Amino acid sequence: MKHAELMKKTQANGLVALAILSLGLFATVVPSTAKADDLELMKPGTLVVTVEPYMPYTAVKDGKLVGLDSDILTAVADKLGLKMEVNVTDFPGMLASVQTQRADITIGGIAWSDARQKVGLFTDPPYYSPPAMAVSGTTSFPDVASLEGKNLGTVTGYVWAKSIAQVPNASPHTFPSAEGVFQDISSGRLDVGFLDPLLITYQQQQRPDMKVRIEYLKPPTNEQVTAHPDYKYFQAYMTGFYLPKQSPKLAKAVSDQIDAMYKDGSLAALITKWGGDPKQFLVPSPEMASQRRGVDRPADWNPPSIAK
Repeated sequence: MKHAELMKKTQANGLVALAILSLGLFATVVPSTAKADDLELMKPGTLVVTVEPYMPYTAVKDGKLVGLDSDILTAVADKLGLKMEVNVTDFPGMLASVQTQRADITIGGIAWSDARQKVGLFTDPPYYSPPAMAVSGTTSFPDVASLEGKNLGTVTGYVWAKSIAQVPNASPHTFPSAEGVFQDISSGRLDVGFLDPLLITYQQQQRPDMKVRIEYLKPPTNEQVTAHPDYKYFQAYMTGFYLPKQSPKLAKAVSDQIDAMYKDGSLAALITKWGGDPKQFLVPSPEMASQRRGVDRPADWNPPSIAK
């Protein structure tokens, strides 16, 4: 939930799917492509992008974007016939660059919120971020009740700090960075750490010696959220690519391509490539449609999904 904070193996099939995608053979569902000349771009034919380095979501390596969000946007830009110009900043700078029209788009696990949509435009969700926990050992934590009385941790400023503080009899801890959370889980000082899901799987790949694994939390019920309002941050949230208010045509063109990637299988392949489970990342929660209907989407809008 990295970007809700400031408000929050690779398998053979995945590799095959990605190889097909790179050859342009995933064009079974192709939306009508907007002409680049019609889009509200700062520079003709170029998409000016801002990112904060935050693997495995976004980073710049050898002058190129890498990470899940980066791969998705690269595929979209290719479909729209656009080059990309990338600038690196921090998270507040990402949002500000869009809101002040110094960038065409920013990406990187940005959580949709009513406050953010009032001063910018969100695309349809390129994926949903499920409630994920970093754990060690064999103990399972299937639901919020199983967290009671446990040592819980997250990063300072993440909205999960509010959630873990409301768990009865739990001992909440916050850390300056995710590395501190991982260290305390590995050592047994923490039972559960709440972090971005792909960050946990990335840590598994990079530091298998720490024996940290990912577990998904069953979201709290409406009754539980009523009793503990900040439990809402234990629920999945919608991510989005973020654009200036003055770029509705560009936002729609990007959304159209994202929606097509749900349908043609390419998005599931990218989620798999970066260690995610498509069933967790590409199926919206029931309440998500109502959050945006009549706000920044039509009254009959449905979030994209791989579910039939």
